[in-house]
Amino acid sequence: MPGKTLTTKKRTAEDVMSRLRVVEELVTQGVPIVEAVQTAHITEITYYRWRRSYGGLSHYQAARLMELQDVNGRLRRKVRELELDKLILIELSKDQLVTSEQRRAWIDHATINLGVSERRACQVVGQNRSTQRKKPKLLRTRPPLAQLSVNDRGAPHFGR
Repeated sequence: MPGKTLTTKKRTAEDVMSRLRVVEELVTQGVPIVEAVQTAHITEITYYRWRRSYGGLSHYQAARLMELQDVNGRLRRKVRELELDKLILIELSKDQLVTSEQRRAWIDHATINLGVSERRACQVVGQNRSTQRKKPKLLRTRPPLAQLSVNDRGAPHFGR
C-alpha cells in the first residue's frame, strides 16, 4: 500500500496471552493456523514470534518479561548516552576551556564533528544553552581622554 506507514502497537501481556490462547484453541479444534490468526487479528509472523517468546509462560511471567525488556531498553539507551558523553569529554580534555567564548566554539565543533545535539554538548561542557545561542555584544571601549572633563573635585567625568 503506497503512502501508508505501518505502525506497531505496544500490546499488554494480557492481550498477547489471550490472543495466543485464542489461536491455540482454534488450532486444536482443527482450524488452519492462517484462519486462526486472522480470527485473533494478528499476522502469522506475529503469532510465531509471540509463541516463541511467550509460549510456555504464564500471564504473570509474560508481564514480568515485558517489563524487563522495557527496563533493558531504557538501560541500553542510557549506556549509549553515557558513551557519547565519554567521547565528548575525551575530546574536551585536550583543550582548556576557560571562557564562554572558548566553550561556545568547542560546542559548535562538537555538534558538527561529533554529531551530538547542542543541548547534549552544552550539558556535558557545563554551558547554559542561552549563553551558547546569544552572542555577546561588543564591550564599550573607554572614551578618548579628550571627551573627559574634570569636575570641581578634579575627578574625570563625561559632559560639562
